Amino acid sequence: MTAVSTALRRATMAISRSSRLQSSFVTTASRSFSTNPQVVIDKFVSSPPPPPQAAPSSPIRHPNDVHDRNANYSDEDERSMAGVTASVRHNWTKSEIAEIYTLPFHELMYRASTVHRMYWDPSEVQQCTLLSIKTGGCTEDCSYCSQSTRHKTFVKPTPTMKVKEVLEAAKRAKDAGSTRFCMGAAWRELGNKKNAFGHILDMVKGVNGMGMEVCCTLGMLNATQAKQLKEAGLTAYNHNLDTSPEHYPNVITTRTYEDRLDTIANVRDAGISVCCGGILGLGEKETDRVGLLHVLATLPEHPESVPINALVAVEGTPLGDQAADEEDEADIANVDAFDMARMIATARVVMPRTMVRLSAGRLSFSDAEQYLMFQAGANSIFNGDKLLTTDNPAFNEDMQLFSKFGFVGKPAHAGPRVAPSEVSGEVEITKVNGTEQQYA
Repeated sequence: MTAVSTALRRATMAISRSSRLQSSFVTTASRSFSTNPQVVIDKFVSSPPPPPQAAPSSPIRHPNDVHDRNANYSDEDERSMAGVTASVRHNWTKSEIAEIYTLPFHELMYRASTVHRMYWDPSEVQQCTLLSIKTGGCTEDCSYCSQSTRHKTFVKPTPTMKVKEVLEAAKRAKDAGSTRFCMGAAWRELGNKKNAFGHILDMVKGVNGMGMEVCCTLGMLNATQAKQLKEAGLTAYNHNLDTSPEHYPNVITTRTYEDRLDTIANVRDAGISVCCGGILGLGEKETDRVGLLHVLATLPEHPESVPINALVAVEGTPLGDQAADEEDEADIANVDAFDMARMIATARVVMPRTMVRLSAGRLSFSDAEQYLMFQAGANSIFNGDKLLTTDNPAFNEDMQLFSKFGFVGKPAHAGPRVAPSEVSGEVEITKVNGTEQQYA
């Protein structure tokens, strides 16, 4: 009887301890991993779920500036939820990224979708509109581009649009629901185009004055030009790397990979958000897709947004003609929804706080296939019926798509929503406090 009583008392005490633990929404555990007493690892559940009557009337949002957002999480080490752990890192190796990229598709999708929900509200999708303000006449030899003077395509060179015309187009985009307006010019670089650059600065100021975010893609920039664009109110600058450093010379010879990285550095140093991604279907191998992601994920700061494009093959370009050749074995433009989803999912895992933009080629994919890409972690699109010179879904079609998926657009000049899983306390966040981080 004494043994039974003792066992009952122990069981009762265990149940009591378990109840106390389960009733606590926030748990804190500190542990030193080095002889430096300043280093503390702190794990906690993000926050307790608020009582129904205290639920916010509008979504909680992060700061709009990407640098301010990142500063808020400067002491964060990792996040965990549903058996998945993620962190913002800049020391990824190619082999680590390749291991993620080659996961069985169902495992990769689960991991990416969970990471997406740890850092973002999956129902909010940014809508951007891209306008070609100066079409054709580019001296570069990009083998996919219809605007190069070296290729005989349907594109006819046009002069730079007037400021008034651009602002009218921006207003139409805003009225249709777009919140970021992007302007592209078919130039190798701004160079000494002082008059044209002055007009572009006026365009940036005008679009910004409408309450829209402003993005430009104008080729190579020097540091001074980047600062002037920042002062005019530019939100972001797009300058894609296109593919891996190894495959790049097979696609472009008139500009080096380092030239592109220099422009990205000038933009970043000016305090402008970097938009930088690539294109699938350039005859690259899977190792090149991994290589592109490796370059992006090891930049000093991850890009604010990473566009993932599927090549739209244009007759008259080297890659377009190669794609039309049935005997060609390079798989030019042979990109399916699984390729896109795998690339988007891997980008989401290795760059958790980066916006991943589903860009060119969307007309090639059904609504269900696009939903697969959003599930993989995409949370931004280009809308409007043209992307520079190639076709894109019309505004009303995207509005129907959003309604079907239950998506809402991200407002202009407003930070992204805080992830509902973070607000509700589903995410475990590990923070590192101290000037030194050492792990045993």
